[in-house]
Amino acid sequence: MLRFPTPLKPGDTIAVTSPSAGASGSGAERVSFGVNWLRDQGYAVIVGACMDGSGITSAPAERRAAELTAMLCDPTIRAVVPPWGGETAIDLVDLLDWDALAAAEPTWLVGYSDLSTVLLPITTRLGWATLHGDNLADTPYRTPAGLQSWIALASGPGPHVQRDSGRIADWWQFQEDPHAVDWKDISTASWRLHGAESVSATGRLIGGCIEAVANLAGTPYGDVAGFGEQHAEDGLIVYLEAAEDEAATICRNLHGLRLAGWFEHANAILIGRTNAADNPKLTQDEAVIDALGRLELPIVLDLEIGHVPPHLPLVNGALATLTVDGDTRQITQELR
Repeated sequence: MLRFPTPLKPGDTIAVTSPSAGASGSGAERVSFGVNWLRDQGYAVIVGACMDGSGITSAPAERRAAELTAMLCDPTIRAVVPPWGGETAIDLVDLLDWDALAAAEPTWLVGYSDLSTVLLPITTRLGWATLHGDNLADTPYRTPAGLQSWIALASGPGPHVQRDSGRIADWWQFQEDPHAVDWKDISTASWRLHGAESVSATGRLIGGCIEAVANLAGTPYGDVAGFGEQHAEDGLIVYLEAAEDEAATICRNLHGLRLAGWFEHANAILIGRTNAADNPKLTQDEAVIDALGRLELPIVLDLEIGHVPPHLPLVNGALATLTVDGDTRQITQELR
């Protein structure tokens, strides 16, 4: 059974912790700006102890797992957001107190990149909806027309309608402007469809960053095949995005997810826009088609769901309706 956290509202408490990488230098200044930005929007914000940016992670795995568990189980905290992703959040997934989490009321866990490693099993194991959206450092950026902020999605059941923004943007380096609120515009682009001339599909959303979630496949923390079986009546819409691995590695990982049954109940596949490198003999698009084209499912490419901003937040577990037909490119999410 899927459980959706209580809608977020001004006055609620948002907690900040780093399940993966911490913050230092100009990055820490950006985190402070993000905390104050949330407070200016009317939220109470608390910052945890696991925030150190001097190493690859913010603290030993046991401490990070304990702090994240405590925040998610605290009934006074309505959302938990990290400063950003990182590299090795996989080291804490088996250290979370899953029994305590199962007994708690669901709390919004928000983020993307390495946080996909935690978002995915919290949805597939617990049935909690989780929010694949901006990390804290990105949250103050203004939301482009057509998209919605993660705060908007967390604030009510929807339906939440988002459309192709047509924009490709970039971040301002923290050293340039740690207080930036407007994306650096780079170019324009639109969603692209492979395998069909148009698509109208519904399903429960599930997915994340390929480099993170591929390591969960075949473990109790990445049983998307089982999640799909539980929700076979609705089917799935699986979304994935490449952060930085070159195309041949992405191709292998996508084949691995296919062999692990991640797409057995899928009605459509969403692929995020990427700046990750092509292989000399294989592009990122070709990697996707090589691994997933044989499934004969509609594949929508170039969505704003990953490491190329701006960001289109998706709720793991939400019932989504995808429409790509002519000039219509939109996804609607209902939190039920």
